[in-house]
Amino acid sequence: CMTHGIKFRLNEKLYLKDPQDTTYGQKLLKHSILMFHDLGFESFTFKKLAKEIQSTETSIYRYFVNKHFLLVYLTCWYWEWVHYLINMNLRNIEDPERKLKIIIHNIVNASAENPLTEYINENVLHSVIINEGSKAYHIHDIDEKNENGYFMSYKQLVKKVSDVMEEFSPEFPYPKLLASNLFEMANNQIYFAEHLPRLTEIKNRKKKFDELEDAMCFITFKLLK
Repeated sequence: CMTHGIKFRLNEKLYLKDPQDTTYGQKLLKHSILMFHDLGFESFTFKKLAKEIQSTETSIYRYFVNKHFLLVYLTCWYWEWVHYLINMNLRNIEDPERKLKIIIHNIVNASAENPLTEYINENVLHSVIINEGSKAYHIHDIDEKNENGYFMSYKQLVKKVSDVMEEFSPEFPYPKLLASNLFEMANNQIYFAEHLPRLTEIKNRKKKFDELEDAMCFITFKLLK
């Protein structure tokens, strides 16, 4: 039976068949997230995924052209998830400062598992985005993929955040720059805390997400005010 939950409409050019629509596709997503997490992008293969889900490579290729498309798909799903959380939590909030604090909280803490979509473990997916997400768009043929609208989910999310920044501080000249940097900062600083600790004040312990949220609020409001 199919697992029902939150479903995001992603760019149709990312896939041959949307895995959200079938039980097999959902299983493919669930296990690819776990395997990207355990193996990393470079070591991940459709052959290994097929073995894990007791299937064939051919069946996986009916959904995705290659593993990069699969990674971009998962990254876009994650961005849509963060956008969804922000929209949900900003309902009935008028004060732009409060809005920005909620946005930063959601950017940092979007990894809390969502029981509504059983086949996507947001916690593990968040780790994948931190470790592998930049490989979705730091690529040689970025311009071609951009023309096909692959990164629209990210752009719309950044626009959402930059609009709130403009609302809070209409004179601030760099809202898109700051908004996109918040997302990159969130991922990079957690990565640094875990692997390259001399590059950050965020420490790799249980409170790292709280520390990061405080740091991002400090920087954001220092600049906007």
